[in-house]
Amino acid sequence: MTEKLTAWVLAARLRTLPLACSSILLGTGLAARNGAFDGAIMGLSLLTAILLQILSNLANDYGDAVSGADNEARIGPQRAVVSGLISRGEMVRAMVLVALGAVASGLGLLVTAFGNNWLDVLLFVAFGGFAIIAAITYTVGKTPYGYRGFGDISVFLFFGLLGVLGSFYLFTHSLSWPLLLPAAACGLLATAVLNINNVRDIEGDRVSGKITLAVRLGREKAIAYHWVLLGAALLLTIAFLLLEGTGPWPWIFLPALKPLSGAARTLSETRDGARLNGALKQTAISAFLYSLLLAIGLALS
Repeated sequence: MTEKLTAWVLAARLRTLPLACSSILLGTGLAARNGAFDGAIMGLSLLTAILLQILSNLANDYGDAVSGADNEARIGPQRAVVSGLISRGEMVRAMVLVALGAVASGLGLLVTAFGNNWLDVLLFVAFGGFAIIAAITYTVGKTPYGYRGFGDISVFLFFGLLGVLGSFYLFTHSLSWPLLLPAAACGLLATAVLNINNVRDIEGDRVSGKITLAVRLGREKAIAYHWVLLGAALLLTIAFLLLEGTGPWPWIFLPALKPLSGAARTLSETRDGARLNGALKQTAISAFLYSLLLAIGLALS
């Protein structure tokens, strides 16, 4: 029983969950700055995002096992299906249950946020369905888009633009164009987390036919791309804060830049799997702290 539970925790990849919450927290901070905070909406938004991320992780574990992308040469954490800890049938059933949980949580969120405003409800139902399909087809199916170099675009959209703008809209029922700046910054940081993962796995992915953007670019260009992601996120954040005249509080995000740049230097300097695993974890935590601190600062401004 303990071994099985450990296997499910492994498959859920709990380390990824804080990053999944980043866009929700940032959208919440932006809404709070506009006087539109609601604890129930925030809680249900976080729950839905967490369930969607777990669904994506389970699908990724299953899809990589079925496709053969995971094997004994893998550098990252052990996967549950390919190791035999969880059967393919068990994983499929778990994916269905988590998807149903995400649907239930999402519907509760929409009722709480919009009441009987059915136009907005239907719009977000479509968005939620799209998110579930995207989470599964990232690595599952005949042509998983994560194996064709489109994972970065998906992460940028769901963990950035759609996540931040969507959560802001749940609170305020409105949008404005400057919000694109912090939303894009959040998405770029999430994409940086994916990129460092893909650079770590670049050789194994190339051999197994998993053509990520890092594989397409090659190691050196993928490292340069990583620095561009971090720099662009910083510039967009600064532009938003200056444009909006937010005052000093939001600038408390700045300390998160040091570990982000430190992990990027590690990526530039080594091919060692253990060190790159550490840099990946550092990037994920730092990206989460960046968005969390920015959200708190915006709420206080």
